[in-house]
Amino acid sequence: MLIVILRSVLLYMLIVISLRLMGKKQLAQLQPSELVSTILISNIATLSLEDSTVPMMYGIIPILMIVCLDVFMSFIMLKSTKIRRIVTGTPQIIICNGIIDRQVMKHLRYSIDELMEAMRECMIFDISQVQYAIVETTGKINFYQKSKYRTPENGDLNISLTNCNPPYLLVKDGEINYPELKMWGKTDKDILRLLEERGFKLRDIFILTDSPDKGTFIVTKKGENIRIGGKEN
Repeated sequence: MLIVILRSVLLYMLIVISLRLMGKKQLAQLQPSELVSTILISNIATLSLEDSTVPMMYGIIPILMIVCLDVFMSFIMLKSTKIRRIVTGTPQIIICNGIIDRQVMKHLRYSIDELMEAMRECMIFDISQVQYAIVETTGKINFYQKSKYRTPENGDLNISLTNCNPPYLLVKDGEINYPELKMWGKTDKDILRLLEERGFKLRDIFILTDSPDKGTFIVTKKGENIRIGGKEN
């Protein structure tokens, strides 16, 4: 039993490290080559776990080989557009100027039901509203609505606003979030001083965010919501 546990832990750590090296995305965003690598790694790991008589190296070596091949292929595809097209394919325009290209749908083996489902995922329920749609190499369809159906933007309404970064998450669950603190441009002493002025300790804070336009927002572990400064104060 101890051997099985140790093999499981080692393989788990190896797969996590391997996927990190491969830089994987979400499953729905995987390219064909990336999906194949992921499936092969999972199958090899399963064989090594199911049969304890199989030496660990029979699982480790193939996994490392697949990782090396995937990294190598990624490098080659960055350098060669032709190879990238062969391996991952190219995006396909499925609707242009509001007209559905049935030949492309047939080529991609897309049904009307699949097209309508993809529209509904984008909160579009009327196909007559679609001006342009493209099938990405991952299989996801992105839609662009006709002008009269699109939500107006600030530029369309001649509203001028200052560009601001999203709020920085500076404290999460009683701990300072140092990566975003560095982007914030201040120090942990500034956070502690701010909390002290409000009568809080760091351990009392569940979430603390800060942004130039919306000020500081604090959620305590007791459920209190406090906004300091900003336009929404």
